[in-house]
Order: sequence, then C-alpha cells, then structure tokens
Amino acid sequence: MDAPHGGSPWHRIVGAASIHVFLPGDPAYLPADVALLRQILELAGTEHEALRVSTLTPQAATLAPPDVLILWQQEPDWLAAPQLESLVERATYVIAVGAAVLWMIHTGRAKGIRVAPHWMQAAQLVAESDSILSPAIIEHAGRWTTCCGGAAVIDLALIFLRDVLGTRAAADLQARLCVGQVRAPADLQRPADPVSAGHPPALVEAIALMEANLEEPLQADEIARLAGVSRRQLERIFRQCLGTAPSRHYMELRLAHAQRLIRDSRHSLLQIALMCGFSSGPHFSTAYRTVYGTTPREERQRILAGGAP
Repeated sequence: MDAPHGGSPWHRIVGAASIHVFLPGDPAYLPADVALLRQILELAGTEHEALRVSTLTPQAATLAPPDVLILWQQEPDWLAAPQLESLVERATYVIAVGAAVLWMIHTGRAKGIRVAPHWMQAAQLVAESDSILSPAIIEHAGRWTTCCGGAAVIDLALIFLRDVLGTRAAADLQARLCVGQVRAPADLQRPADPVSAGHPPALVEAIALMEANLEEPLQADEIARLAGVSRRQLERIFRQCLGTAPSRHYMELRLAHAQRLIRDSRHSLLQIALMCGFSSGPHFSTAYRTVYGTTPREERQRILAGGAP
C-alpha cells in the first residue's frame, strides 16, 4: 500500500492492519446520504481487508470499542443513553453526519470547537450555540469529525479512505465511482450569493471585497469602511452569520484558492503563495498546515504521486 496521508486527522489508525467502522441503524432505514456513505465504505472494504464496516446494533455496544463510530441522528434511538455514552467514549474517532452535528451541539460535545452543520440548520443555531459554526463541508476537532451531510458524504468517504488506506486506494475508488473531483474539507457547502440566505448587505459586500482581493489582502478596517460599518460591527456580523471572524474567513478564502492552484495549476509554490497574499513561503506553509493539516509541498507531492484528492 502506498503511504497514507501524513497529516491525517485519523492518524491513530492510519495504516492499521484492521480498521473497524461502526455505523448505527437498520440499513433499510438509513437516510439516503448516510446509506451512500456506508455503501462507499463497504465497497472499499471488499477490496481492502484492513477495512471492516458493520451496522451497529444494541448488542454490538458491548463489543470491543470501534475505531470509527459514525453517528447520523439528532436523537439516537438505537441505544439507551448509557450505552450510547459508553460507545462514544470508547470509540477512537467519532464522525457526526448531518443531524448528528445537532446532537453534538445540544449535548455540549461541540462547545468551543468548529463544527459543520448543514447550512439550513446553522442559521437557526447561531443564537443558541456555544460552538463555532462553520460553513465548510467538513470540520475536524481532535477525535471528532463533523460533516454537513448530503453530497459531502462522498468527499468525506474518499478523504477518509485516502488518509487511512492511501492515495492509490482512494484514487482507484474515486475513478470507479466516476467522481471527477473531491472537495477539500474547507470548501464551502454552497457557493451561492449570501443574499439568498438573507445575510446583511455588509456581510455580502465584505465577502465580495475579500474574494476580489486575494493577492493583495485588504486590512480589516478598510473592509469595514468599504462595507459601510465599523470594524467591531463587521466582526459581530461575521460571528453571528458565519460563526467565525472576518480575518479567519479571509484566510480560509485565500487558502482555498491556494489549494485549487496547487491541485489544478503548474505554478510554483512560491508563486501560489504570492498569488494568495502571503509574503513568504514559510508564512504560507504554516497557515496552510494550520487549516489543512499538511504543508503545500506535501499536498503537491501527494497529488503528483497518486492523483488523489
């Protein structure tokens, strides 16, 4: 097997001889996206003996702790609360998909960390949540991974397989599924104009300014002035609507652009750094690793070696 991804959020099981994924619920009643996630993982398991996927039943709660537990319900009804608590605590990693992100938030497990609820749910959670609500499709925080659900489960599955089984295994499965491109975890759930979501005009203008000034980033005060609000007001708007700070969102836009250039262009890494507003290679590398868990050089080498996402 080729080398798995070095910056994996699932590093404790990377390259393991046996990886057991537990997914709760009767297969006949899984939501379409969760059923798709399960099918992709099971397909990988037929070709790689290291990966075993099983449906979780109440009896399975007493078995050995799973390597990966996948949750998908807002109010899990397949286990009594004590059994669920025990299973969550014993799992090496927990992945919450769709409605299960709400379960994380409502039970306090997402306090102070970035999570990726579905965008339709995020707008209702801003006032009540003490989590950092991300517009990204996937977020990692320690042993927890959250995914907004929908078609993003395809990205989640292929990224997971790339990380734990290796780039070639993921690339082969990606080709078999006829998936053209796998999105990065930080990619936004929907690129549509924020006006359609009822966001304040100042937010729309600020984001447009950021997107138009990736190579020569504007200062926060300048963005606020051009958007017609104070810097403090702009920070409050971003926090309320997107669950993040303007500076963080701006950085993620620049890094997402950098990642696209790394994947789709032949520019040197220094050229990409300058094109995305970074004054030096080391600064770019540090910022990139902070968000994506790997350096730009490692990202490009991995893509060149295996053609993986």
